[in-house]
Amino acid sequence: MRQAIIPNFVLAAFLTAASTSLTEAKNLHHYSSTEENVWKKNNSKFSSRPIGDVIIEVTGSEDGVPLKAWGTTFNELDWDAFLMLTRDQQDEIMHNLFAKDGDLRFTRGRIGMNCNDYGRSWFSCDEVPGDLELRYFNIERDKQGIIPLIRAAQKYNPDLTFWTSPWSPPSWMKINGDYPVVSSRHNNADPKIDYLLFGEVDGIDEDEMKFLGERKGVFPRRLATQDYFIQDPRYLQAYANYFCKFIDAYAEQGVKIDMVTYQNEPYSYTPYPGCPWTAEGTIRFNRDYLAPTLKKHHPEVKLYIGTFNSNRQDHVERILADKGLRDAVDGVAFQWEGREILPEIRRQYPAFHYICSESECGDGSMDWKAGEHTFFLIADNMGNGVDEWYNWNFILPDNGESNWGWKQNALIKVNSSDRTFRYTPEYHAVKHFTHFISPDSRMVGYHKPSDTKKTPVIVYQTPEGNFITVAGNFNDEQENVSVKIGKRYLNMTLPPHSFNTYIEE
Repeated sequence: MRQAIIPNFVLAAFLTAASTSLTEAKNLHHYSSTEENVWKKNNSKFSSRPIGDVIIEVTGSEDGVPLKAWGTTFNELDWDAFLMLTRDQQDEIMHNLFAKDGDLRFTRGRIGMNCNDYGRSWFSCDEVPGDLELRYFNIERDKQGIIPLIRAAQKYNPDLTFWTSPWSPPSWMKINGDYPVVSSRHNNADPKIDYLLFGEVDGIDEDEMKFLGERKGVFPRRLATQDYFIQDPRYLQAYANYFCKFIDAYAEQGVKIDMVTYQNEPYSYTPYPGCPWTAEGTIRFNRDYLAPTLKKHHPEVKLYIGTFNSNRQDHVERILADKGLRDAVDGVAFQWEGREILPEIRRQYPAFHYICSESECGDGSMDWKAGEHTFFLIADNMGNGVDEWYNWNFILPDNGESNWGWKQNALIKVNSSDRTFRYTPEYHAVKHFTHFISPDSRMVGYHKPSDTKKTPVIVYQTPEGNFITVAGNFNDEQENVSVKIGKRYLNMTLPPHSFNTYIEE
């Protein structure tokens, strides 16, 4: 397992830079976004006294978590939306998302292995039942959508790197013989075998199946009682080989995959492609099959455990308690609900890398409220110690509706009727982080918003020693807050419902 430890010489360089930054007079710029003015730049300055509550104090000597990457996901429905636009429009979007001098400056991408919930339809790279030798494995479907979308991004950043995770294995590798987990009006799954999930006929909890709206308490309240992946050693080994085949096939297309996770959301019991795994099955497959197979054929590819879409701390601890598993993996991937238990998991296992593998999907509104929610989720994930963050869909048409009926948000909304597009509030929320906070910057301070004062604030320090403060105000009134940096005060006057970044230059 790789150690997430900052070398002494790197930390010494940071401390030297910080000391210089705290004593030198530098230009301080304030970038602000509101619904009426999505990108406004003003000059600002440090003060000797605070104007509001001092919510964060930093000295520059903090041993903060270094940022590794900002990224997004490449899906088939994104490609379909992209094709609605002219070449000039496409070039503008890809430059803004991926170029080093663009708006968002993404450097990593996530790829779904096999189909996911934002594909045109459900498929796998080998749908020949019993093909344990994977003689019929191919990525021809990916060459029609995912890879062209990736190449459009590589035009503006040829150094993009990628990781992959499956939503579902090939259907014939699962105990229910189908892509979904449970039956619904959106699929053709047989409701009579829904009992497989919990081992009882009346076991499906409708509230556990909802995807929108706040879920109270722990999620899921009930865990699947058996693995949906067939636990036959022949199948487990074939699936581990499947990952390597996928890595090889993408490499032939000029796409470097350097990290994998075994399963997307093993605790979402979905009407779309999914695969529940028990704690025992998770340990068995990753420790005994996937890790050694990767080590043999692709030692350069890291294995992360996840993606955990659960705040069941007991369950995550049960998996990570296995020393053999811990020794086999480099990091842990959490999604938005997982961030709630991230501080405690990081405390127990500080040597792992931690990533936010997917931001919340939304409801297709693509409005300012959705932007505020995304802004908070980025701040809360980074403030809790993740070193990579990933957006979900970056471009969708209209209300972002999937082929099975879920409306989701995106950074860019395409109007399919006239083939125009707009940057959504979530785009501007993301820009306040990714445009300024470069890899190797350290997170040195975080203020979590309260129910009554919705002002998330996070402070990063760049390798050059400059401080970047990103602050949101989701209240109806202007808020005055202060951050103490060394002996200076950054006094922020935050407009209502605004995103803000203060940067030394």
